[in-house]
Amino acid sequence: MTSTPDLARDTGLHRRLTRRQLTMIGIGGAIGTGLFLGSTLAISKAGPAVILAYVACGLVALVIAYALAEMTVVHPTAGAFGAIAHKYLGRWAGFVLRWTYWSMQVIAIGGEVIAAGIYVHYWWPKLPLALMVGVFAVVVLAINSAAVKIFGELEYWFAMIKVTAISVFIVLGVIIIFFGLPHHPSTNFSNLTNHGGFMPNGLSGVATAMVFVLFSYIGTEVVSVTAAESENPERDVPRAARSMILRLGLFYILAILVVVAVVPWTVTAQGGALDASPFVKVFSAAGIPAAAGLMNFVVLTAALSSANTNLYLTTRMMHSLALHRYAPRWTGRVTAAGVPRNALVVSAVGLLIAVILSWSSNSQAYLILFGISVFAAIVVWLLILATHIAFRARRKRDGLPPSPVQLWGAPVTTAVTAVFLVGVLVSTFYIDGLDPAWKFGIPFFAFLLIAFVITNSRRKGDPSADATGEEESSAALVS
Repeated sequence: MTSTPDLARDTGLHRRLTRRQLTMIGIGGAIGTGLFLGSTLAISKAGPAVILAYVACGLVALVIAYALAEMTVVHPTAGAFGAIAHKYLGRWAGFVLRWTYWSMQVIAIGGEVIAAGIYVHYWWPKLPLALMVGVFAVVVLAINSAAVKIFGELEYWFAMIKVTAISVFIVLGVIIIFFGLPHHPSTNFSNLTNHGGFMPNGLSGVATAMVFVLFSYIGTEVVSVTAAESENPERDVPRAARSMILRLGLFYILAILVVVAVVPWTVTAQGGALDASPFVKVFSAAGIPAAAGLMNFVVLTAALSSANTNLYLTTRMMHSLALHRYAPRWTGRVTAAGVPRNALVVSAVGLLIAVILSWSSNSQAYLILFGISVFAAIVVWLLILATHIAFRARRKRDGLPPSPVQLWGAPVTTAVTAVFLVGVLVSTFYIDGLDPAWKFGIPFFAFLLIAFVITNSRRKGDPSADATGEEESSAALVS
């Protein structure tokens, strides 16, 4: 008898996620502090020209999404692009990519819950930040402990709150821009040029803002990670990826246009301070304090939703590493409900780091975590693009048919995107406050390569370790 179709290629993961859930999980993973809070930093660097940065980075995210969809349709396996990199670039790439992604998202989880604590200060400024971070950590842990079907449904509605709120925000912004509100005249588009011009800090300002804007799109790769738990990955993954990126691009560009058009960018930025979201400031400037409080609740939900999705990602990545013997075997075990609970506990280290940092560094902890994780995020995208090039070359060499989904213009578009990402990565070296990116990034990758050499030497002679993880029986991994 063949294995049950509910299992994701015998890894113990259950195929329970629908296409609508995949799309909203992808949006939930991307729409978080990168847009609602990190956009403050981007606006402070580029002014109104930050819109151009969002367009450019949206195109980059679209390339990444299509490259991932092209590969994932052929290989809908646990570990997604990490396992695919293992197959096409070699063991070192599978090891480095998955551990880098795991580490990046662990840190991102910390950044999101710290941001959530900052949002709570809008109502209760005297509450200790560490206390709120601890409470939120328990919440996301509880949700991720549930079966994947429950997680998918909860995250669907979390993401729906964000999408609805951004839509309402855009509509209200359009009304303020063209018609105005009682006690607040229409702004038109004068704020785009009145305060130093559309590009007050020149092209260098736009280039500097790219790193903060790019981070808004990090998380879109979640759709490929969910392939192993999708009901029909060959059909749903490419559709969800395309729908997610198009929605994100539309939301991001229109929302940022509203932000810089309604309120002078000099007021919104406030030197890049992180004490409140620019979205909240738009409502406050419009004289609608109740709406500002509601929007603050929405961005709080957005941060928690993003942290929730990121914790899901880290758990699945560690599960994949365990299948390849690159993480302790016990982290690959799953419960009867299909949850890699041991991997979940280990991945929760980011929540612990967040509590410690929020206790000692207050709101500056967000910038520290941002600087470290953005370095790893860009490297992960670069390795995904390298895998895509190798994937296409191998299939052509072996005479295999092309993937049902193909990235337009590849490999040229793949190479151009890689050059752009390298440029953004180099720019972090010159941005004040992001020095942790290089200070911790380079030693981290050196450590990973050393760890790979040691781990790989120990796993030699284990034939099951050379496969992509599908051969692991669920019986051996389900606790």
